[in-house]
Amino acid sequence: MNAIELLQQLVRIPSPNPPGDTRAIADFIAEQMRAIGCEVRQPAPARKQPARNTIASLGRGEPRIMLHAHIDTVPIAKAESQNWSVDPYAAALRDGALYGKGSIDDKAVLASMMLTMMEAAQQDQLNGSLILVAAAEEETGGQLGTKWLADDGHLPACDFIIVGEQTGNKVATAHKGVLRATIQTIGRSVHATNPDRGINAIVAMSKIIAALDYYHQDLSRLIHPVVGVPTCNIGVIAGGSTANAVPDTCVIRLDRRMIPGEEPEAVIAELRTVLESVDLDGATVNLGDIVYSRWYESALNTDYAKTFMDCVRAELNDDPGPIGYLPGSDAKHLMNLARGDMIIFGPGSYEVAHAADEHVRLEDYEANTTILKDFVRRTLYAD
Repeated sequence: MNAIELLQQLVRIPSPNPPGDTRAIADFIAEQMRAIGCEVRQPAPARKQPARNTIASLGRGEPRIMLHAHIDTVPIAKAESQNWSVDPYAAALRDGALYGKGSIDDKAVLASMMLTMMEAAQQDQLNGSLILVAAAEEETGGQLGTKWLADDGHLPACDFIIVGEQTGNKVATAHKGVLRATIQTIGRSVHATNPDRGINAIVAMSKIIAALDYYHQDLSRLIHPVVGVPTCNIGVIAGGSTANAVPDTCVIRLDRRMIPGEEPEAVIAELRTVLESVDLDGATVNLGDIVYSRWYESALNTDYAKTFMDCVRAELNDDPGPIGYLPGSDAKHLMNLARGDMIIFGPGSYEVAHAADEHVRLEDYEANTTILKDFVRRTLYAD
C-alpha cells in the first residue's frame, strides 16, 4: 500500500482512550512490521491487557535510534460528534487533507515512521538498530503505556529518540510538566439570618484565590527560552448548598504548569506557603489530591541532532527550530533512556487535534516522511 493508504488504514481502526483498547491497531502495525522482516514484540501491562503496544526492530547493535508514536486517541465527545462534516473513521480525502479521528494525533507521524521502517528494511544492512515504538495509553498520561514499557525493561537506551507529536515539522526540545491539586476550605455553617456567627468557607476561599492569582502573576518572572513561563490556573470551584446558609466547605481544583527545571516537591512547598500566608479568619484549609506529570527537556548537542536539523532545513527550506511543545507528551517517560538527544517532531498542529474535523495536510505528512527517511539514511544506512 502507498503512504496515503497506510494512513487511511490506521485512521479506520478506532483506538479511543478511554476505554484504551489498542489491540486491533497494535496488531495491524505488528503485521505490517513482521511482513518487512522486523523483530516484533507486543507487551501489555497485566493491569490492562487491552492496552497492547507494538515494538518493532531492525538491525543490530549500536547506535540505536528510536521512533516513538502513540496509537491511542481521545474518544469522540457527544457534542463533538455532531460537528464532524465527514465520518470520523472514514479517513476521507478533501482539499489536500486527510480527515479523521487520530489523523494528526498521532497516526500521521506513526505512518511516517512505519514508512521509514519499510524503506530501511530494504537495505542489506544497517549500521546499528532502528526501533519503532507504537505505544498505548498516551492520552491518559502514559502510566500504563510508555512509562510502563520503560520501567518494565521493554525499551532500550537509545542514542537518539524521536517522539512523534504535532510540531509543524519543526524540532521541539521541551514541554512543560503539570501538577494538579485540590484545595478545600472548611468553615462553620449557621443560618444566614445571622451569618457572623459562622465561618464562611467561600469567603475564606476567595482570599486564597486572590493569593493564588498573585502567585500566578509572580511566576511570570521565570522564563524558559522555548516553553515560556510557568502558570497557575484555577479551573473548578464548588461550595455551599443554599443561599440561606453559611457554607462550611468550598473546593477549588488547580492546574500548575511547570517549566523544565522546576521540581514538583518545590512547587508543592510554594503552594503551601501561599496558603499559609492567607488570614482565613477561623477557617482551615487543606491541600490534597496532588498528581503530577513531569516536564521534558533535551539539548541539541549530538551529531545526530545536528544531522536531523539539517534534514528539516533541507526539506522545509526554513528554520528548523528549536521550539517548545505546549502540550505534554510521552517524552517525559523516556528521559532516562535518552543517552543522547531526544526531540518531539511531527506534522501539523495540536490545535486541530481532539476536535471535530481533525485532519492532516497531505503535504505536511509527506514532508514529515521525507525528513524521517532522510535522517535514517544519513545515520544508519551502510556506505
